[in-house]
Amino acid sequence: MAKLLYLGHSSLRIQLDEGKVIYIDPYAGNGYDLVPNFVLVSHEHYDHNNLSLLKIAKDTVIIRAKNCILPNFQYKTFENSYLKVIATPASNQNHSIKECVGFILEFDGIKLYYAGDTSYLPFMKDSLPKLNLDYAFLPCDGVYNMDVKQASECGKLIQAKHIVPIHTQVGSLFSKKVAEEFDCPNKLIIYPNQEIIL
Repeated sequence: MAKLLYLGHSSLRIQLDEGKVIYIDPYAGNGYDLVPNFVLVSHEHYDHNNLSLLKIAKDTVIIRAKNCILPNFQYKTFENSYLKVIATPASNQNHSIKECVGFILEFDGIKLYYAGDTSYLPFMKDSLPKLNLDYAFLPCDGVYNMDVKQASECGKLIQAKHIVPIHTQVGSLFSKKVAEEFDCPNKLIIYPNQEIIL
């Protein structure tokens, strides 16, 4: 079965059932020892794009926000035999929608939404509930992104089976206090260095 390791801050590592490895927004924590097949970078801020942590192979696919946004704000989809990645809008008061994305990942029968650095956007209400998402990862720091109260409201709109607070405190791997304040149905707190079966 697929596994997810929360590295801290906004950094995730996913191992698919067949052993393929995906990193999202590498920056924090430990767990960068596996060679990635895919690396997803939601935007080019230092706390989301530290590829120097990774053992990049010649065939590693790196998807950055600039590769995802087409003219007229259409968003690309990347797909192969074991993974589908759909880029989504992301922005907040300090992150331009021209430079940021989130991602929907589909693999091993799982649908996972990674919001990136963002505040509320209408597609969260209009599109995401229809997808029957298994997991949604939402930022909660309230400095650059939505705060924990706004993130809780977004979680209620998105209606994923499991909704995980991340990016809980700028400059820190994790704030237990903020994560515990996150309040919506299907809340799931994952701690840094914790691995779950998806």
